[in-house]
Amino acid sequence: QVQLVESGGGLVQAGGSLRISCEASGRTFSTNVMGWFRQAPGKDREFVAAIGWRGINTNYADSVKGRFTISRDNAKNTVYLQMNGLKPEDTAVYYCASRKNFATIPTNSALMYDSWGQGTQVTVSS
Repeated sequence: QVQLVESGGGLVQAGGSLRISCEASGRTFSTNVMGWFRQAPGKDREFVAAIGWRGINTNYADSVKGRFTISRDNAKNTVYLQMNGLKPEDTAVYYCASRKNFATIPTNSALMYDSWGQGTQVTVSS
């Protein structure tokens, strides 16, 4: 499995921006589909975005399309989530996740990811 460490969370006002990062170690990063999920208090974990190996194929939840951008830097073993136009309903713990080696689909199904980070809190005030 791969070890994932998220960073960059914090408190931001509605309409603001934040970029969170996830650094991977322990196995080859460049052949792993990476995803971001989030979980708000009292709610189920939900898909946010995913990205393929080369950063070309991406997938977004409808709720974040046009506001969030997922990207990756394989040289740094890091995946990013740029969040613009933040809303209070974006408040959640954001988790980074990795699919197993050579899986190719940036799926929105949490069941298809086998490694998870500890999460980083993002709070958007109104």
